[in-house]
Amino acid sequence: MTEEQTKASGKQSFIAEARREQIMNAAIQTLNEIGYVKASLAQIAKRAGISTGLISYHFSDKSDLMNHLLMNLVEKSATYILERVHRTETATAKLSAFIDASLAYQGTQPMHFTALVEIVFNARTPDNTPYYKLEDELEEDILLCELIQILRTGQEQGEFGTFNVYVMANSIQGAIGEYMSSSSIRDKVDLEAYSKELIQTFEKATKA
Repeated sequence: MTEEQTKASGKQSFIAEARREQIMNAAIQTLNEIGYVKASLAQIAKRAGISTGLISYHFSDKSDLMNHLLMNLVEKSATYILERVHRTETATAKLSAFIDASLAYQGTQPMHFTALVEIVFNARTPDNTPYYKLEDELEEDILLCELIQILRTGQEQGEFGTFNVYVMANSIQGAIGEYMSSSSIRDKVDLEAYSKELIQTFEKATKA
């Protein structure tokens, strides 16, 4: 391949990637506005300002697009949270960073959170299995494994007391997810206050 061909190929790849990103952003907008069930390729194309045929060029069908979007959302949120967790040293600091970063991501990217939830609870695999039952495939598992490891390490190093790490980890994840899922909580407590309160609550709950 000549240098000119290599440059042309690279440019085409960049354009294709940019187009896929445009389509996925339009899908996020569509999921937020009308939900998964009504989110057809036509609706997504309308918001992207392109033809449905162009979407079909990049994704075989709605399921393929939603699967790629889910993986994209999973990667972005997990990267955001884990980068902040890994900057800290102690288990206590890691736990605080985990809670704070998880809520911060939800607060700064609410459309991403809604889109992810819409896909997880409405999409189906070819054999009609709901995505939310595919635990090994979801971001919740990636982050849950990290959280469990933080709790285990804290116990081993004497920072944390005795408790079932699985129960504690799921309690923490549940409390984090509840904020964006419950408008009644958001109406009464702002994100920063909720984050601080949650960190204090679980610091007391895990303390040796």
